[in-house]
Amino acid sequence: MQIEEQQATQLNQMVIKGHAVLHYGCKSDIDFLEEEYPAYPTTINDEILHEHVERVGKLLLGPKNVTTANKVMAGEDFGFYQEVIPGVMFGIGIRNEDLGSVHSPHSPHFFLDEDVLPLRVTLHTTLAEIYLNDQWESVDKKDLRIESQGAL
Repeated sequence: MQIEEQQATQLNQMVIKGHAVLHYGCKSDIDFLEEEYPAYPTTINDEILHEHVERVGKLLLGPKNVTTANKVMAGEDFGFYQEVIPGVMFGIGIRNEDLGSVHSPHSPHFFLDEDVLPLRVTLHTTLAEIYLNDQWESVDKKDLRIESQGAL
């Protein structure tokens, strides 16, 4: 757990205990069960990857079709991945009112307008291709020790 999260947990415990004493005249024991149910870590996009997604999205979809969402205070398990490796979480608009595809992906009423799937595949493929290409261009080819002929 990150230091900020530990401090927030301690502050929450103090507030809850203080509330119990002040309003109900009782003591309280609090266990957030962090061992069994770890808190979701903060999901913060890697700045370089965010810029990459924004750049490729604008190239592929046009600048008017790429926006930056407002920050939200919500738990997301993607944050666990970002504790291990830099990542970027982004959404692709899937709303289609004509079909009734208007619910959030976490809603039991969610369904996907499958007509957006080719666009999603194209975007993800292009993101990977350009990222790998950029990485390859930044490699000093003299440092590569390739045994087979014609590999470069």
